[in-house]
Amino acid sequence: MNGVADFHHVEFRVSNALQTSYWYCCCFGFQRFATNYCESSTCIAIRNGPVIFVIKSIRSSNREDLKQITVHGDAVKDVAYRVDSIDAIHERLVENDISILSPKTTYQDEHGSVNILQIQATDSDITHSLIEDKNYSGVFLPGYSPADDYPISSLLTKIPVVFLDHVVQNYPINTIENAAEWYRQSMAMQRFWSIDDKVTTSEFSAMKAWLIANQDRKVQMTLAEPVCGRKGRSQIDEFVSYNGGSGIQHIALLVDDIVANVTEMRKRSVEFLEVPSSYYDMLEERLQESKVELKEDIKKALVSKLLRELCILMDFDDNGYLLQLFTKPVQDRPTLFLEIIQRRNFNGFGAGNFKALFDAVEREQKRRGTLFEEA
Repeated sequence: MNGVADFHHVEFRVSNALQTSYWYCCCFGFQRFATNYCESSTCIAIRNGPVIFVIKSIRSSNREDLKQITVHGDAVKDVAYRVDSIDAIHERLVENDISILSPKTTYQDEHGSVNILQIQATDSDITHSLIEDKNYSGVFLPGYSPADDYPISSLLTKIPVVFLDHVVQNYPINTIENAAEWYRQSMAMQRFWSIDDKVTTSEFSAMKAWLIANQDRKVQMTLAEPVCGRKGRSQIDEFVSYNGGSGIQHIALLVDDIVANVTEMRKRSVEFLEVPSSYYDMLEERLQESKVELKEDIKKALVSKLLRELCILMDFDDNGYLLQLFTKPVQDRPTLFLEIIQRRNFNGFGAGNFKALFDAVEREQKRRGTLFEEA
Protein backbone atom coordinates (compact mmCIF):
# COMPACT_ATOMS: atom_id res chain seq x y z
CA MET A 1 0.00 0.00 0.00
CA ASN A 2 1.53 3.32 -1.05
CA GLY A 3 -0.93 5.67 0.66
CA VAL A 4 -1.59 6.56 4.28
CA ALA A 5 -3.06 3.97 6.66
CA ASP A 6 -4.26 5.93 9.69
CA PHE A 7 -3.82 9.10 11.72
CA HIS A 8 -0.68 8.91 13.87
CA HIS A 9 -0.88 12.20 15.79
CA VAL A 10 -1.65 15.90 15.43
CA GLU A 11 1.03 18.42 16.39
CA PHE A 12 0.09 21.85 17.73
CA ARG A 13 2.61 24.70 17.69
CA VAL A 14 1.83 26.96 20.65
CA SER A 15 3.43 29.65 22.77
CA ASN A 16 3.19 27.64 26.02
CA ALA A 17 3.12 23.84 25.77
CA LEU A 18 2.66 23.30 29.51
CA GLN A 19 -0.46 25.44 29.81
CA THR A 20 -2.01 24.24 26.54
CA SER A 21 -1.53 20.55 27.28
CA TYR A 22 -2.93 21.02 30.78
CA TRP A 23 -6.02 22.74 29.34
CA TYR A 24 -6.74 19.92 26.87
CA CYS A 25 -6.32 17.38 29.66
CA CYS A 26 -8.68 19.23 32.00
CA CYS A 27 -11.33 20.12 29.42
CA PHE A 28 -11.37 17.17 27.00
CA GLY A 29 -10.14 14.24 29.07
CA PHE A 30 -6.69 13.84 27.52
CA GLN A 31 -3.82 12.43 29.59
CA ARG A 32 -0.14 13.38 29.49
CA PHE A 33 1.95 10.29 28.75
CA ALA A 34 5.25 11.34 27.15
CA THR A 35 7.56 14.35 26.92
CA ASN A 36 10.54 15.46 24.88
CA TYR A 37 12.50 18.37 26.33
CA CYS A 38 15.45 19.74 24.41
CA GLU A 39 17.36 23.01 24.25
CA SER A 40 15.21 24.50 21.50
CA SER A 41 11.71 23.15 22.24
CA THR A 42 9.28 21.52 24.64
CA CYS A 43 7.04 18.72 23.37
CA ILE A 44 4.28 17.24 25.53
CA ALA A 45 2.36 14.25 24.16
CA ILE A 46 -1.19 13.78 25.44
CA ARG A 47 -3.71 11.12 24.51
CA ASN A 48 -7.35 10.17 24.81
CA GLY A 49 -7.81 6.59 23.63
CA PRO A 50 -5.91 6.27 20.34
CA VAL A 51 -5.99 10.02 19.64
CA ILE A 52 -2.63 11.70 20.27
CA PHE A 53 -1.94 15.43 20.32
CA VAL A 54 1.65 16.67 20.51
CA ILE A 55 1.79 20.14 22.06
CA LYS A 56 5.02 21.86 21.07
CA SER A 57 6.45 25.24 22.03
CA ILE A 58 9.72 26.74 20.80
CA ARG A 59 12.35 27.94 23.27
CA SER A 60 14.88 29.23 20.76
CA SER A 61 15.09 32.63 19.08
CA ASN A 62 15.19 31.05 15.62
CA ARG A 63 13.37 33.44 13.28
CA GLU A 64 11.62 30.76 11.24
CA ASP A 65 10.32 29.01 14.37
CA LEU A 66 9.03 32.24 15.88
CA LYS A 67 7.35 33.18 12.58
CA GLN A 68 4.97 30.22 12.94
CA ILE A 69 3.48 31.62 16.16
CA THR A 70 3.53 35.22 14.95
CA VAL A 71 1.69 34.42 11.71
CA HIS A 72 -0.67 31.63 12.79
CA GLY A 73 -0.98 32.01 16.55
CA ASP A 74 -1.55 28.77 18.49
CA ALA A 75 -2.47 26.36 15.69
CA VAL A 76 -2.08 22.90 14.22
CA LYS A 77 1.28 22.59 12.48
CA ASP A 78 1.46 18.93 11.48
CA VAL A 79 -1.12 16.21 10.81
CA ALA A 80 0.95 13.02 10.97
CA TYR A 81 -0.08 9.76 9.31
CA ARG A 82 0.97 6.18 9.86
CA VAL A 83 2.11 4.40 6.70
CA ASP A 84 2.67 0.69 6.07
CA SER A 85 5.82 1.26 4.02
CA ILE A 86 7.88 4.43 4.00
CA ASP A 87 9.71 3.23 0.88
CA ALA A 88 6.46 2.66 -1.04
CA ILE A 89 5.10 6.10 -0.26
CA HIS A 90 8.49 7.68 -0.99
CA GLU A 91 8.37 6.05 -4.41
CA ARG A 92 4.87 7.45 -4.95
CA LEU A 93 5.98 10.95 -3.99
CA VAL A 94 8.92 10.83 -6.39
CA GLU A 95 6.77 9.43 -9.23
CA ASN A 96 4.27 12.27 -8.79
CA ASP A 97 6.94 14.96 -8.40
CA ILE A 98 5.81 15.83 -4.85
CA SER A 99 8.32 18.01 -3.02
CA ILE A 100 9.74 16.35 0.10
CA LEU A 101 10.36 18.77 2.97
CA SER A 102 12.44 16.39 5.11
CA PRO A 103 13.82 13.19 3.52
CA LYS A 104 13.37 9.74 5.00
CA THR A 105 15.20 9.54 8.31
CA THR A 106 15.51 6.60 10.69
CA TYR A 107 15.27 7.36 14.42
CA GLN A 108 16.11 4.64 16.92
CA ASP A 109 16.54 3.90 20.60
CA GLU A 110 16.48 0.81 22.80
CA HIS A 111 12.82 0.19 21.81
CA GLY A 112 13.43 -0.09 18.07
CA SER A 113 13.36 2.19 15.07
CA VAL A 114 10.96 4.55 13.30
CA ASN A 115 11.18 5.83 9.72
CA ILE A 116 9.83 9.34 9.10
CA LEU A 117 9.67 11.68 6.13
CA GLN A 118 7.81 14.97 5.94
CA ILE A 119 5.98 16.81 3.18
CA GLN A 120 4.21 20.16 3.14
CA ALA A 121 0.63 20.55 1.94
CA THR A 122 0.13 22.60 -1.19
CA ASP A 123 -0.82 26.27 -0.65
CA SER A 124 -0.39 25.79 3.10
CA ASP A 125 2.07 25.83 6.00
CA ILE A 126 0.56 22.55 7.24
CA THR A 127 3.04 19.68 7.14
CA HIS A 128 2.43 15.94 7.10
CA SER A 129 4.86 13.62 8.82
CA LEU A 130 4.62 10.13 7.29
CA ILE A 131 5.61 7.59 9.91
CA GLU A 132 6.42 3.89 9.65
CA ASP A 133 6.54 2.63 13.24
CA LYS A 134 5.89 -1.12 12.94
CA ASN A 135 9.36 -1.87 14.38
CA TYR A 136 8.98 0.37 17.41
CA SER A 137 7.61 -0.52 20.87
CA GLY A 138 8.46 2.63 22.84
CA VAL A 139 6.07 4.96 24.63
CA PHE A 140 5.59 7.17 21.55
CA LEU A 141 8.54 8.08 19.31
CA PRO A 142 12.33 8.00 19.82
CA GLY A 143 13.39 11.00 21.90
CA TYR A 144 10.28 10.86 24.09
CA SER A 145 10.33 9.68 27.70
CA PRO A 146 7.35 8.33 29.66
CA ALA A 147 5.63 11.01 31.74
CA ASP A 148 3.12 10.87 34.56
CA ASP A 149 -0.27 12.39 33.90
CA TYR A 150 -1.24 15.66 35.55
CA PRO A 151 -2.45 14.76 39.08
CA ILE A 152 -5.77 16.55 38.55
CA SER A 153 -6.77 13.96 35.93
CA SER A 154 -7.31 11.32 38.62
CA LEU A 155 -9.97 13.55 40.19
CA LEU A 156 -11.93 14.06 36.96
CA THR A 157 -14.58 11.92 35.28
CA LYS A 158 -13.27 10.15 32.18
CA ILE A 159 -14.28 11.52 28.75
CA PRO A 160 -13.42 8.56 26.49
CA VAL A 161 -12.69 9.16 22.79
CA VAL A 162 -12.94 6.29 20.29
CA PHE A 163 -10.77 7.73 17.52
CA LEU A 164 -10.02 10.77 15.40
CA ASP A 165 -12.91 10.89 12.91
CA HIS A 166 -11.68 13.60 10.53
CA VAL A 167 -9.96 16.96 10.19
CA VAL A 168 -11.06 20.00 8.18
CA GLN A 169 -8.66 22.29 6.37
CA ASN A 170 -9.71 25.75 5.15
CA TYR A 171 -8.26 27.23 1.97
CA PRO A 172 -8.46 30.56 0.12
CA ILE A 173 -10.88 30.87 -2.79
CA ASN A 174 -10.40 28.65 -5.87
CA THR A 175 -7.73 26.41 -4.33
CA ILE A 176 -9.42 23.23 -3.04
CA GLU A 177 -9.46 21.53 -6.44
CA ASN A 178 -5.69 21.87 -6.62
CA ALA A 179 -5.37 20.78 -2.97
CA ALA A 180 -7.51 17.67 -3.54
CA GLU A 181 -5.36 16.70 -6.52
CA TRP A 182 -2.21 17.14 -4.40
CA TYR A 183 -3.60 14.80 -1.71
CA ARG A 184 -4.54 12.26 -4.40
CA GLN A 185 -1.07 12.29 -5.89
CA SER A 186 0.84 12.35 -2.61
CA MET A 187 -1.19 10.07 -0.36
CA ALA A 188 -3.75 8.28 -2.59
CA MET A 189 -6.67 10.10 -0.99
CA GLN A 190 -9.78 10.25 -3.17
CA ARG A 191 -12.68 12.70 -3.29
CA PHE A 192 -15.94 10.93 -2.52
CA TRP A 193 -18.35 13.63 -1.33
CA SER A 194 -18.91 17.36 -1.72
CA ILE A 195 -21.26 20.13 -0.71
CA ASP A 196 -21.70 23.34 -2.67
CA ASP A 197 -22.67 26.93 -2.03
CA LYS A 198 -26.36 26.23 -2.74
CA VAL A 199 -26.47 24.59 0.72
CA THR A 200 -23.93 26.53 2.77
CA THR A 201 -25.06 30.02 1.93
CA SER A 202 -26.70 33.09 3.38
CA GLU A 203 -27.40 36.60 2.24
CA PHE A 204 -23.91 37.54 3.46
CA SER A 205 -21.56 34.68 2.60
CA ALA A 206 -21.13 31.18 1.17
CA MET A 207 -18.68 28.27 1.09
CA LYS A 208 -18.16 24.89 -0.51
CA ALA A 209 -16.37 21.76 0.68
CA TRP A 210 -14.95 18.48 -0.61
CA LEU A 211 -14.37 15.38 1.48
CA ILE A 212 -11.34 13.25 0.63
CA ALA A 213 -10.32 9.97 2.24
CA ASN A 214 -8.01 6.99 1.95
CA GLN A 215 -9.32 3.68 0.64
CA ASP A 216 -10.82 2.32 3.88
CA ARG A 217 -11.80 5.80 5.15
CA LYS A 218 -9.71 5.56 8.30
CA VAL A 219 -8.27 8.89 7.20
CA GLN A 220 -10.82 11.55 6.26
CA MET A 221 -10.20 15.22 5.54
CA THR A 222 -12.57 17.96 4.42
CA LEU A 223 -11.22 20.78 2.27
CA ALA A 224 -13.27 23.99 2.39
CA GLU A 225 -13.05 27.31 0.56
CA PRO A 226 -15.11 30.52 0.38
CA VAL A 227 -17.37 31.50 -2.50
CA CYS A 228 -17.29 35.10 -3.67
CA GLY A 229 -20.20 37.28 -4.71
CA ARG A 230 -21.87 37.87 -1.34
CA LYS A 231 -21.95 41.17 0.53
CA GLY A 232 -20.39 39.82 3.73
CA ARG A 233 -17.12 38.21 4.73
CA SER A 234 -17.11 34.42 4.42
CA GLN A 235 -16.27 32.51 7.59
CA ILE A 236 -13.55 30.76 5.57
CA ASP A 237 -12.14 34.15 4.57
CA GLU A 238 -12.20 35.14 8.24
CA PHE A 239 -10.33 31.97 9.20
CA VAL A 240 -7.70 32.41 6.49
CA SER A 241 -7.20 36.04 7.52
CA TYR A 242 -6.78 35.36 11.25
CA ASN A 243 -4.78 32.18 10.63
CA GLY A 244 -2.37 33.89 8.25
CA GLY A 245 -3.26 31.50 5.42
CA SER A 246 -4.87 28.09 5.02
CA GLY A 247 -4.84 25.70 7.95
CA ILE A 248 -6.71 23.19 10.07
CA GLN A 249 -10.11 24.62 11.01
CA HIS A 250 -11.30 21.78 13.21
CA ILE A 251 -10.59 18.29 14.49
CA ALA A 252 -13.47 15.82 15.00
CA LEU A 253 -13.31 13.39 17.93
CA LEU A 254 -15.57 10.33 17.75
CA VAL A 255 -17.21 9.26 21.02
CA ASP A 256 -19.65 6.53 22.09
CA ASP A 257 -21.79 8.66 24.43
CA ILE A 258 -22.02 12.22 23.21
CA VAL A 259 -24.63 13.27 25.77
CA ALA A 260 -22.52 12.19 28.76
CA ASN A 261 -19.27 13.49 27.27
CA VAL A 262 -20.63 16.90 26.33
CA THR A 263 -22.38 17.26 29.68
CA GLU A 264 -19.01 16.66 31.36
CA MET A 265 -17.18 19.07 29.03
CA ARG A 266 -19.71 21.80 29.75
CA LYS A 267 -19.10 21.31 33.49
CA ARG A 268 -15.45 22.09 32.74
CA SER A 269 -16.38 25.37 30.99
CA VAL A 270 -15.99 24.17 27.39
CA GLU A 271 -18.12 26.50 25.26
CA PHE A 272 -20.07 25.23 22.26
CA LEU A 273 -21.74 26.96 19.33
CA GLU A 274 -25.38 27.74 20.02
CA VAL A 275 -28.18 26.29 17.90
CA PRO A 276 -31.60 28.00 17.58
CA SER A 277 -34.65 26.26 19.01
CA SER A 278 -36.26 26.19 15.54
CA TYR A 279 -33.64 23.62 14.44
CA TYR A 280 -35.00 21.14 17.00
CA ASP A 281 -38.62 21.87 16.11
CA MET A 282 -37.85 20.90 12.51
CA LEU A 283 -35.75 17.92 13.65
CA GLU A 284 -38.66 16.47 15.63
CA GLU A 285 -40.96 16.86 12.63
CA ARG A 286 -38.46 15.13 10.32
CA LEU A 287 -37.94 12.25 12.76
CA GLN A 288 -41.69 11.57 12.88
CA GLU A 289 -41.57 10.85 9.15
CA SER A 290 -38.45 8.66 9.33
CA LYS A 291 -38.00 4.92 9.95
CA VAL A 292 -34.74 5.45 11.83
CA GLU A 293 -34.55 3.70 15.21
CA LEU A 294 -32.98 5.76 17.98
CA LYS A 295 -31.21 4.22 20.96
CA GLU A 296 -33.17 4.55 24.17
CA ASP A 297 -30.83 7.14 25.70
CA ILE A 298 -31.09 9.34 22.61
CA LYS A 299 -34.89 9.00 22.60
CA LYS A 300 -34.95 10.19 26.20
CA ALA A 301 -32.56 13.05 25.45
CA LEU A 302 -34.81 14.13 22.58
CA VAL A 303 -38.03 13.94 24.60
CA SER A 304 -36.52 15.66 27.64
CA LYS A 305 -35.12 18.44 25.43
CA LEU A 306 -31.58 17.54 26.55
CA LEU A 307 -30.27 17.47 22.98
CA ARG A 308 -31.71 20.96 22.58
CA GLU A 309 -30.13 22.18 25.83
CA LEU A 310 -26.73 20.74 24.91
CA CYS A 311 -26.92 22.10 21.30
CA ILE A 312 -26.31 18.64 19.80
CA LEU A 313 -27.13 18.39 16.08
CA MET A 314 -28.52 15.25 14.42
CA ASP A 315 -28.39 13.96 10.85
CA PHE A 316 -30.00 10.67 9.88
CA ASP A 317 -31.42 8.37 7.24
CA ASP A 318 -33.67 5.32 7.60
CA ASN A 319 -30.74 3.12 8.70
CA GLY A 320 -28.93 5.22 11.27
CA TYR A 321 -27.93 8.60 12.57
CA LEU A 322 -25.09 10.92 13.48
CA LEU A 323 -24.89 13.31 16.45
CA GLN A 324 -22.43 16.19 16.50
CA LEU A 325 -21.66 19.59 17.94
CA PHE A 326 -18.87 22.11 17.73
CA THR A 327 -16.90 24.07 20.29
CA LYS A 328 -16.26 27.75 20.00
CA PRO A 329 -12.64 28.57 18.99
CA VAL A 330 -10.20 27.02 21.46
CA GLN A 331 -7.71 29.91 21.35
CA ASP A 332 -7.96 33.69 21.22
CA ARG A 333 -8.08 33.90 17.41
CA PRO A 334 -11.36 32.74 15.76
CA THR A 335 -9.63 29.82 14.06
CA LEU A 336 -9.29 26.25 15.40
CA PHE A 337 -12.19 24.49 17.13
CA LEU A 338 -13.13 20.90 17.98
CA GLU A 339 -16.07 18.76 16.90
CA ILE A 340 -17.53 16.02 19.08
CA ILE A 341 -19.29 13.35 17.02
CA GLN A 342 -21.15 10.07 17.59
CA ARG A 343 -22.21 7.64 14.85
CA ARG A 344 -24.73 4.82 14.89
CA ASN A 345 -24.89 2.84 11.64
CA PHE A 346 -24.27 6.08 9.76
CA ASN A 347 -21.14 6.77 7.72
CA GLY A 348 -22.33 10.06 6.27
CA PHE A 349 -20.71 13.36 6.98
CA GLY A 350 -23.51 15.36 8.53
CA ALA A 351 -24.51 16.96 5.23
CA GLY A 352 -27.85 17.85 6.76
CA ASN A 353 -26.03 19.77 9.50
CA PHE A 354 -23.60 21.69 7.31
CA LYS A 355 -26.08 24.52 6.93
CA ALA A 356 -26.72 24.58 10.71
CA LEU A 357 -22.97 24.77 11.40
CA PHE A 358 -22.53 27.43 8.72
CA ASP A 359 -25.28 29.56 10.27
CA ALA A 360 -23.93 29.06 13.82
CA VAL A 361 -20.43 30.23 12.82
CA GLU A 362 -21.92 33.19 10.97
CA ARG A 363 -23.83 34.19 14.11
CA GLU A 364 -20.49 34.16 15.96
CA GLN A 365 -19.02 36.37 13.23
CA LYS A 366 -21.83 38.86 13.75
CA ARG A 367 -21.22 38.78 17.50
CA ARG A 368 -17.49 39.45 16.98
CA GLY A 369 -18.22 42.18 14.44
CA THR A 370 -16.17 40.44 11.73
CA LEU A 371 -18.90 39.49 9.24
CA PHE A 372 -18.08 42.51 7.10
CA GLU A 373 -14.68 43.67 5.92
CA GLU A 374 -13.45 46.90 7.48
CA ALA A 375 -13.75 49.86 5.11
